[in-house]
Amino acid sequence: MDDFAIRSYTKKELALCYFPTSENPHSAVNHLMSWINRCTPLREALEAQGYRKSAKWFSPREVRMIIDHLGEP
Repeated sequence: MDDFAIRSYTKKELALCYFPTSENPHSAVNHLMSWINRCTPLREALEAQGYRKSAKWFSPREVRMIIDHLGEP
């Protein structure tokens, strides 16, 4: 995805960028969150930024952190 924009994304929206063939958006979110939770430096960076598990959106700064650790979708 050459034109990936750094902006606010809902968890569902970003997860579907990473898992576009997922039949269920909830499954895509679960997969993305699993990746984030397994990447300790990313998880710690997000928590230091103020990320909360209950958040429905990722801020542009959080999206940048995710891209830096997981790569572009």
